[in-house]
Amino acid sequence: MAEEPIYEAEVVSVLKNCSAGHKVGDKFEVNTHKTGGICGYCYHAMFPTLMNMCYSGQIPWYDNDEWKYECPDRWNLVTFKVTKK
Repeated sequence: MAEEPIYEAEVVSVLKNCSAGHKVGDKFEVNTHKTGGICGYCYHAMFPTLMNMCYSGQIPWYDNDEWKYECPDRWNLVTFKVTKK
C-alpha cells in the first residue's frame, strides 16, 4: 500500500478561547493515522474530509492540496488551514 500523504493543519484564527489551548500559528501534522496532537473534537469532525483527501477523493468546494476547516465549537471557533505536505 502506498504511503498516505501528510497534511499540516495550521491554526489561522481563534474567535474567543480554545478549550484545548490551540493558538494562532500552532501546526499539527495529520492524516488518517496521525492526530498530531490536535484536539480530539476537531480531529473527529475533520476525519471524514481528511480521509477523503488522503485517498485521492474530491470534494467540489475544496482543493485537495489546501482547504479551510472550522472546529465544531462555534462559540470559540478555531479555524485551520489544512495543507498537503
